[in-house]
Amino acid sequence: MKKVVLAFSGGLDTSFCCIYLTQDLGLEVHSVVVNTGGFSDEELKQIEARAYALGVKSHTAIDETQDYYRETIKYLIFGNVLKNATYPLSVSAERVCQATAIANYAKKIGAECVAHGSTGAGNDQVRFDMIFHTLIPGVEIITPIRDLQLSREDEIEYLNKHGVEYSAEKAKYSINKGLWGTSVGGAETLTSNQYLPESAWPTPVTSTEPQQITIDFVKGEPTALNGKTLDAVRVIQELQALAQPYGIGRDIHVGDTIIGIKGRVGFEAAASVVLIKAHHALEKHTLTKWQLSWKDQIAGFYGNYMHEGQMHDPVMRDIEAFLTSTQEAVTGKVIVELHPYRFIVIGIESEHDLMSNKFGTYGEMNAGYTGDDVKGFSKIFGNQTIIWHKVNGK
Repeated sequence: MKKVVLAFSGGLDTSFCCIYLTQDLGLEVHSVVVNTGGFSDEELKQIEARAYALGVKSHTAIDETQDYYRETIKYLIFGNVLKNATYPLSVSAERVCQATAIANYAKKIGAECVAHGSTGAGNDQVRFDMIFHTLIPGVEIITPIRDLQLSREDEIEYLNKHGVEYSAEKAKYSINKGLWGTSVGGAETLTSNQYLPESAWPTPVTSTEPQQITIDFVKGEPTALNGKTLDAVRVIQELQALAQPYGIGRDIHVGDTIIGIKGRVGFEAAASVVLIKAHHALEKHTLTKWQLSWKDQIAGFYGNYMHEGQMHDPVMRDIEAFLTSTQEAVTGKVIVELHPYRFIVIGIESEHDLMSNKFGTYGEMNAGYTGDDVKGFSKIFGNQTIIWHKVNGK
C-alpha cells in the first residue's frame, strides 16, 4: 500500500481528503499539521483526534513557529512588507513554511505521494505544488478537491454519506489562523461590493479605552513589549492579544492571484500591521533616504515573490542579506496608541535617531552650514536642469 502524506488542518477540505484518499484510493494516509503559531495545545489535540477518527494511519504535529519567524516573518518586518499597501502576507508566508515542512516529512518517512486540499481557483495549489516539485521531485502530488472540481456543498454531502457530520453553517467561513494573522473567506469575499459582517471576524471588538504601548526593536527585530523583554514570537503573540480586541488590523485584501484572476480575502492581523508601521517609523528616523528608497523597491519584490511561493529561489537569500544589512542601526523604542479600529504611532526614541537637534532644527535653524553654503548648493544642485531650460528655450 502506498504511503501518502496529507497536509491536514481538520477543516472541511482536508477532512474530505482523509476519507477519499483512504477509502476511494486505498492509500495509507499519514496526516501532518504544521503549526505556524495558530493552534493551541488543545486545538492540536482536537485535530489529532479528528485525524484518527477519519481513518489515518498516523498523525504528526510539527511546530514550525520559531522557524517561521526566523526564516520568514523577520524579513517581512525588515522590509515593512504590505502587499498592495494593505496585506501583511499572513497566509502567503505561512503556506511556504508549511509546504516546506510537509515536503521534508514526506522525505523522512519515504512517502510515495503527498496530498493537499487546495482548490483549483487559488494561490495555495501553486505554492504547494511548486515547493513539492522543488524539494521532493518524483513524489506524486494528489489534489482531490482540485481534481474532482468539488464545491463545499459536494464535500459536505460526501462526508455526511460516510458518517461524518459537517454542517453548512460550520463551513460558512473559511478561517486560517497563524502567527502573522488570520484570514477569513466567505460569500462576501467572493463579491466585489460586500464587506464581512461583524460576526465573521474571529476576534470580537471588546476593548474600547485608548491604551498607549511601547515596542522595542534591536537591529530591526522586536525584543520587548511595554518594557518587558521577550523573544520576537512572544512579542507578536502578546501584541496580538492586546491589539486585536480593538478591531485593529482588519481589512479585505484585493489582489492578483498567481493564476491570473483577481481575488479578495478578509484578514485580521493586529500585531503584524502595528509592528510593520512601528518598525517603519523607527526606520524613517534611523536610515538614510537612499537606504529607505532601495529597501522599498527590493522589499516590494521580495513580498510579491514570497506571495507566489518562490521562497526557495536563491535570489531571496540575496535580498535577505541586503535587508539584514540595512537593520544595523534600527534600534530603539516606538510609542503606539491603540484605539477601536485604529492606532497611532506617537513617536520613537533611539540613540541612532538622525533627526538630532545637534545638527539643526527643521524649518528653524541649522548648526552645520551657513546661508551662503545653501545659496551655492542650490545653484549647483539644479545646474543641469537650468542648462536644459537655457539650451531648449523653455
